[in-house]
Amino acid sequence: MQERDPATVFAPFNLTLHDGREILVREIGEGDKASLLAAFDRLSADARYTRFMAAMRQLPESMLEQATHPSPEREFALVAIATETGAPVIVGGARYAAAPGSDACEFAVTVGDNWHGLGLASQLMRALVDVARRRGYRRMEGYVLSSNTAMRRLAKRLGFADTPCPDDATLRVVALALQGNEQ
Repeated sequence: MQERDPATVFAPFNLTLHDGREILVREIGEGDKASLLAAFDRLSADARYTRFMAAMRQLPESMLEQATHPSPEREFALVAIATETGAPVIVGGARYAAAPGSDACEFAVTVGDNWHGLGLASQLMRALVDVARRRGYRRMEGYVLSSNTAMRRLAKRLGFADTPCPDDATLRVVALALQGNEQ
């Protein structure tokens, strides 16, 4: 699905949040393991539950390894890095993954508790949608807790349809057509 021609390469970029702070957005790398673990440790229990849909006290090594080594053929991951205090700190991230041969990908986005409401999640999602579109995916979807109204509002603002999950009343499926008119 993903061809590595120049049109599909991701260029890191800086963005200014609503409060004026600057953030670097770039692809995740193997060297981000310690920073990603520290970012996970800073998340509140509620934020962890909202993102992983399970109570998680620590990030399993297998998940950390997978997060920092996305499969280039079917996965893509971004990190948002604040550098205001000197040492770079991961304050958010977004990723998508697709089943082999699929033209649809599933997204996830996480923003640190102290970074909500500043436009970071929307910028990460816009970048993720752009990459998925350029890499030929036709649909992006995500499973969102029904109670996660902030994510559902963001998805709606970005043009995602929000429908009940047929298998689980506690979840919603938010989906966006990336190519053509299907939803």
